[in-house]
Amino acid sequence: MEKDIYGDFLKDYQFKGNKIDTVWLHNNYAEAEEMPVDVFFRKEFELSDLELLAIRLSKGKVLDIGAGAGAISLVLQRRGLDVTALELSAGACEVMKTRGVKKIINTNIFTFEEEKFDTLLLMMNGIGFCEYLDQVEVFLEHAKKLLNPNGQILFDSSDVSYLYETKPYDDSGYFGEIDYQYEYKGKKGEWFTWVYIEHDLMKEMAERLGYKMEILFDDGNDQYLARLTLK
Repeated sequence: MEKDIYGDFLKDYQFKGNKIDTVWLHNNYAEAEEMPVDVFFRKEFELSDLELLAIRLSKGKVLDIGAGAGAISLVLQRRGLDVTALELSAGACEVMKTRGVKKIINTNIFTFEEEKFDTLLLMMNGIGFCEYLDQVEVFLEHAKKLLNPNGQILFDSSDVSYLYETKPYDDSGYFGEIDYQYEYKGKKGEWFTWVYIEHDLMKEMAERLGYKMEILFDDGNDQYLARLTLK
């Protein structure tokens, strides 16, 4: 059975608070960093301007993809939206249920097509779950099956080229495809890849697949919020 290190430390934080062991995030470009688990449990007043704008622009039936511990889903619920939290980690789903998220689906987005939504929401660089550029294209094609007429995809991503300003990049793939591994309580999870997509490349890809892309917010620090709608 595949380890759910992510779910393990989210569950421990939910029930033990800041008394949990340190979570380390290993990567393929620098030394391991301590992962601040409280970021997954932020209250509405702790969310960034980018996230708050995405919440305000969410409409109708919302699918919060990669919902984690439910921080965004809970805010949407309190605002009266019909939100469904989709999350692959069983442990994270358990945490969301404990925290009061009403609709939770524990599955892989690529195999889910039972409902249609007005908003597909992917926060905290959420589209990165696609891992690789070609899989982003697969997701965008799949998303067409999940969108109601006039539906939208709201997501944020980043240009991470700054990581390689002082270090040459191995150009065997796209520089935004970064490998990570969680370590918690002496156990290491499986390595996984997260893709960060610069907005010009994302726009070219989206438009080629029949979407219109709008940049809604740029934090001036390489991170942006965008909306995709079908042409």
